[in-house]
Amino acid sequence: MYKFFWIFLISSLCFSQTAKEKATTFIVKKQFKNAQSEMLTFLETNPDDKEAIELLGDAYGHQKKWDKAIEQYEKLKETYPNNANYHYKYGGALGMKALSTSKLKALTIIGDVKSSFLKAAELDPKHIDARWALVELYVSLPGIVGGSNSKALKYANELQNLSKVDGYLAKGYVYEYDDEPELAEKYYKLAIKVGGSVTCYEKLTNFYQTQDKPNEAIGNLEEAQQKLQRNAMHYQIGKVCADYNLQLDKGEKCLKAYLANHSAKDGVPKEWAYYRLAQIYKHQNKKTEALKWIDKAITGLPKIEVFKDEKEAIEGL
Repeated sequence: MYKFFWIFLISSLCFSQTAKEKATTFIVKKQFKNAQSEMLTFLETNPDDKEAIELLGDAYGHQKKWDKAIEQYEKLKETYPNNANYHYKYGGALGMKALSTSKLKALTIIGDVKSSFLKAAELDPKHIDARWALVELYVSLPGIVGGSNSKALKYANELQNLSKVDGYLAKGYVYEYDDEPELAEKYYKLAIKVGGSVTCYEKLTNFYQTQDKPNEAIGNLEEAQQKLQRNAMHYQIGKVCADYNLQLDKGEKCLKAYLANHSAKDGVPKEWAYYRLAQIYKHQNKKTEALKWIDKAITGLPKIEVFKDEKEAIEGL
């Protein structure tokens, strides 16, 4: 009898671990429906397993099934009220629902979103994601419903105490939205100096583009490529050159370097580089060359409408 009990117990534990491991692997592989199915089956016999409930909420969230994700995270935060991460995930799912619904309905949700992030930050003084969420929330909300740049800066300062890079990026973000470009640039540059990651460079590049400073964006991307040796930066340089019709020789050279060294990890398909080359040759009034590259883009990705629009523009030269 005891032998049977132990065999049953060990088998149950193995199944539990295997099911959750499978679901985790499915999520990593972006097979979210499989993860959902795995956890629904597992929870039929293990309804109170907190890891499984969280994995199911994550699977729903990745599929933008916000109501179902909210339901799972709500169970967790009510059962484990002192767990900061459950409050953070609940607030995040609520926030995404608010973005996908009507403005009127969103207003009824925002209060719960904010209180969930605040609770997460209160429970865990080192919770970086909750503080980032509060920075973004206070910056994006109108003042009439609780938006506040001063409160956003408060959490940016808390972030800086936890991680200088996150703090500098958060301050750059706040000052950019507050229309203080000199301060935004200062903090984005500090983030690069301290962190120097792809994300740091991307934030400054995007900032320069929103400020209509393409030459500065190109210079920043060139520095990033030299330091980080990322082929993807070649594409980004070519893209800015093509979009703004400047430094076209440099753009052409970078796009051809991108194509020569292309691999799946670069992220952007070759066809988009073909399209950017076509743009550059169009700017140079090299119609034959432009048509050659836009045709390559269309052949590879025939459903992209912007490629077809570009071909019409080239044919009109």
